[in-house]
Amino acid sequence: MSKKLLPNKQEYPAEWYTKVMQLADLADYGPAKGSMIFKPYGYAIWEQMQNAMDRLIKAKGVQNAYFPLLIPMSLIKKEASHIKGFAPELAVVTHGGGEKLEEPLAIRPTSEAIMYNSYAKWIESWRDLPIMMNQWNNVVRWEKRTLPFLRTSEFLWQEGHTAHSNHQEAIEIQEWAMQMYAQIFREWLALDGFEGWKSQSERFAGADTTMSYEALMPSGKALQSATSHDLGRNFSKTFDIKFQDKTGSESFVWQTSWGLSTRSIGGLIMAHGDDNGLRLPPKLAPVQVVIVPVLPKPAILDHCRKLLAQLKKAGVRSMIDDRDNETFGYKLNKWEVKGVPLIFKIGARETREKNITVKRRFDGEEQTLLADNIKEGVSKILDKIQDSMLEASRQYLAAETREAHDYHEFKEIVKKDKGFIKVWWNDDVEIEAKIKAETKAASCCQPLSWGKGQGKDFFTGEPASYQWIFAQSY
Repeated sequence: MSKKLLPNKQEYPAEWYTKVMQLADLADYGPAKGSMIFKPYGYAIWEQMQNAMDRLIKAKGVQNAYFPLLIPMSLIKKEASHIKGFAPELAVVTHGGGEKLEEPLAIRPTSEAIMYNSYAKWIESWRDLPIMMNQWNNVVRWEKRTLPFLRTSEFLWQEGHTAHSNHQEAIEIQEWAMQMYAQIFREWLALDGFEGWKSQSERFAGADTTMSYEALMPSGKALQSATSHDLGRNFSKTFDIKFQDKTGSESFVWQTSWGLSTRSIGGLIMAHGDDNGLRLPPKLAPVQVVIVPVLPKPAILDHCRKLLAQLKKAGVRSMIDDRDNETFGYKLNKWEVKGVPLIFKIGARETREKNITVKRRFDGEEQTLLADNIKEGVSKILDKIQDSMLEASRQYLAAETREAHDYHEFKEIVKKDKGFIKVWWNDDVEIEAKIKAETKAASCCQPLSWGKGQGKDFFTGEPASYQWIFAQSY
């Protein structure tokens, strides 16, 4: 495999993205427009994320469940603002078994309607609360412009849905979910970002408030990577989800929903990849170490197998590439494109001296490691790579977050630099619509870490209490 097959990432980002997806064997285009096939290597990345999140979700007391893919339109239409937000993206089944259906069925764009219809039947008293469920499933949203992983007509995700007897408990779950997502992105994807509140016009349809995790891609565009919503009582009133409290009074439940999808893998590819292909954080890499023999000689292969046994015993995801139909150079390029964190190059010298030549994918550096020290040595190297990738992401985020004091300065930054733009702003739907129409930039979030202060609204000049980040987005 020649790395020359990859376009320059900075000059041709779109072409680079689709090419690296194919060369790294992550995915392929599906036969239906806008659909995507997850190949084993790409799906394995999702499985690593899934396993990490699933442990945290269950530790919080949230249980996994599964609800139907097909939703009667009468349920979808119950929540007016919700259906308005999804109407352009709905895929609807009108025929089944060769006959026209009495009632059309929407293919799940999200599960509020189908789940809350059941919640209304299951909840009677305060003893039935809280209900905290999560689904690992697929959803369909009929996108006009698609890009593998980032925006497809069908994608995979998890969606949590909870119901509570009081609002404070719901808010705590909404905030916990966002903290959980931030932990996943920083500790596993090595991708720094801002977590904060969405504006009135950018929040989820049917939610009182929405929180999001916003990452910045090398293109200078933002990627909304996960969201968490306080649904208030909007859906419980629509779906008549009531409970009898301890005093005997009847009340509507308070609800949350929250989700993270496979678009995060698209962000992972763009954020960490370089001109030579993927660079995967060790925690998420399907293969953390690949052992590549220089020649398929018995002594060399025996040394490789002993190393593999030690790696597997240490819990390192590893393999030997001993194919006899590919050259040593081809194999090195192949695994570099696939982003494997460590490549062991094993030849006659390494076999004779009982050591390993280790090449790090992140920075291309090579070092020698004693075979007897493989467990401790590899663990330290992988941890260092994970930390270095997160630190690089932090530095990029800081360097590409600029402050604008007025709208003229804002427009200049959008035109010249892009990236995140930090401004004092009073959340205003009409003003945001004007900004978006003129610059294609919109608010991303009001970061939690910035808190309340005193400043001047960058658009109106009026006093403002909070700083926001704006950007052009995917």
